[in-house]
Amino acid sequence: MDELLSHPWIQHVIDWRLMAQERLQDVPWQHFDELLSRFLFYYPLLMAYVWMLGGIIYYLRWERNRGNVLSDLPVLSEYPPVSILIPCYNEGENVRETIEYLLHQQYPNYEIIAINDGSKDNTLEILHELADKHPQIRVVNLASNQGKAVGLRTAALLANSEILIGIDGDALLAPNATAWIVRHFLEDPHVGAVTGNPRIRNRSTLLGKIQVGEFSAIVGMIKRAQRSYGHIFTISGVIAGFRKTALHDVGYWSPDMVTEDIDISWKLQLAGWAIRFEPNALCWVLMPETISGLWKQRSRWAQGGVEVLLRYFKPLFRWGSRGMWPLYLECCISLCWAFLVVTLLLAAPLQWLVDEQPREALEDLSPHWTSMLLCVTCLIQFAVSLAIDSSYERQSGGSAQHYYWMIWYPIVYWLINVGTTINGCIKALRKKRGQRAVWVTLDRGLRQK
Repeated sequence: MDELLSHPWIQHVIDWRLMAQERLQDVPWQHFDELLSRFLFYYPLLMAYVWMLGGIIYYLRWERNRGNVLSDLPVLSEYPPVSILIPCYNEGENVRETIEYLLHQQYPNYEIIAINDGSKDNTLEILHELADKHPQIRVVNLASNQGKAVGLRTAALLANSEILIGIDGDALLAPNATAWIVRHFLEDPHVGAVTGNPRIRNRSTLLGKIQVGEFSAIVGMIKRAQRSYGHIFTISGVIAGFRKTALHDVGYWSPDMVTEDIDISWKLQLAGWAIRFEPNALCWVLMPETISGLWKQRSRWAQGGVEVLLRYFKPLFRWGSRGMWPLYLECCISLCWAFLVVTLLLAAPLQWLVDEQPREALEDLSPHWTSMLLCVTCLIQFAVSLAIDSSYERQSGGSAQHYYWMIWYPIVYWLINVGTTINGCIKALRKKRGQRAVWVTLDRGLRQK
C-alpha cells in the first residue's frame, strides 16, 4: 500500500486535492451567498419596474384616447382582402361557435379557411356543414395529425390574400379586431406581424380567475413594454395577423418547433420585419383550470422558448440582429434565475443539517422588509395594469373584480412557472432536432355556456 501511495501519479492527485481544498477554503462563501441572495430578490423587482415603465410609455404613446374598444373602428385608407385561418384538431365542441362568431366581423372583404388537421371527432363534418351554408368559408382537410405549423402553412399557401389572421379553433374574435389588425399593415410596410389581445373566457375556478389578472397585469404589461423597447418575444398564437410576403421571406412556420408562435416571432424579427401589439384586437380564449393542465401548458411554452434560444443563437451574432440582444439576454437571465431558485430551495434543508450557521441565500424572500417591498411592488404593478387594461374587461363586468384573486399569483404561479421553466428547458435540451411537433390534447378548462 505504501508503494502504491508513493507512486508519482498518486502523489500528484493527492497534492492536487489538498490544493483544491485550500483554494475552496479561501473562497468568500458568505460574500458569494450574499450576491446570490441579492440577485434572486432584485431581479424580479427590477423587471417589474422595467415592465411597468414600458407599459406606461406604450399607453401614453399609442393607446390612450381610443374611444370604445369594443365597438369603435379605425378609419382605413383601403380595405384589402383578408384570410382568417383556423387550424383545428378535435375542435368539435368549439369550432361551430368560433366560426359563427367570425361571421360577424365588421370588415367588408374577408374569407375563412378552416383546416381540419386529422381530427378524430366530428370537426370535419361540422366544418363542411358550415361551408355549405356560408360561401366565404373554405375547408382544408389533412388526413393525419401534421401539427399546427403545417396546418397554418398549408392554409397560408392556399389563401387569396396578402394579409392573414390566425386564430385557434376555440377562440372568439371580436367583430372589430380584423380592422384594427389591418390598420398596422397599411400604415407601415415593414410590419410583418401583429399580435392581438387575448382575454380569458372561462373564469369558474381560482386558476381561471388568476389567469384573468395574469393576462392583464403580466402578459399584457410585458407585451406593451416590449413593444415600447423595440422587439416582442412572441406574438399570441391564439390571435395574430401576418403579412404573407414576410412569411414567405422567412419560410413560414417551422414544423419542428413546439411553439410555432414564438418561433415565427423570432424568425420575422431576425429577418428585419417588425411586430406590433394591437390591444384593441380582442380575442376570447379557453385556458386550463386544473394544475395538471396548467403545468403541461406552461411547460410547453417554456420548452418552446428554450428551443428558440438554442436555434437562433448563431444568427444573433449578426450586427443586424443587435436589437434582439437585450431580449435574448433577459430570457437567459430568467432561466438562470429559475434554476438558482430551485437549486437553493433543494440545498436549504441540507445546509440546515450540516452547518451550524447555514447561509441564507433566500433570506430576502422570507418574511422581512425585502419581501414586503416585493409584495408592494406586485400591488403597484397590478394597480398600474388595472388602470391601463380595465377598458378591455367592460363586457365581463370590469377587471377590478378579478384582481382580488391576484393575491394568490406569487404563491401559485411563481412556483408553477419556476418548475415548468426547469421542466421545459430539460425537454428542449433532450428533444431531437427536426422532430415534428404535432397536436396534443389540451385542457380547455371548465366553462358554462
